Amino acid sequence: MTKIKADPDAPEAQAEACLGERTYHELLVNLNPIAQPLASRRLTRKLYKCIKKAVKQKQIRRGVKEVQKFINKGEKGIMVLAGDTLPIEVYCHLPVMCEDRNLPYVYIPSKTDLGAAAGSKRPTCVIMVKPHEEYQEAYDECLEEVQALPPPM
Repeated sequence: MTKIKADPDAPEAQAEACLGERTYHELLVNLNPIAQPLASRRLTRKLYKCIKKAVKQKQIRRGVKEVQKFINKGEKGIMVLAGDTLPIEVYCHLPVMCEDRNLPYVYIPSKTDLGAAAGSKRPTCVIMVKPHEEYQEAYDECLEEVQALPPPM
């Protein structure tokens, strides 16, 4: 009895390889109805890169409780919310807080990818990226694009 080696070009092998990475359009299926303004695929990638740079400098706030606390203290930054968080009541008050304080916020399709960008194995539903001179160029680029997005209805 010998084992038969799997053919790497077989359809099953290709399907298993695709399971790890889901495309932007596949992630849009799970969005909440309140996920507006939604970042484009390009802006989402830029935000992930900016988050990764901010993590190295320890310039992020992660999680609803921590982000809410620092918004109330008057901290500034870009708020990145995951559009696939359920139940919505967990974080539906944060966009209102941002609008009251003129903070830019944007939704991205996946909380799993947001957590991974922050260097965590756990999904994260909200992150605040604070400005810092080490990645100021990337931050300003993201800020400009987030502010250019149409406001929610």
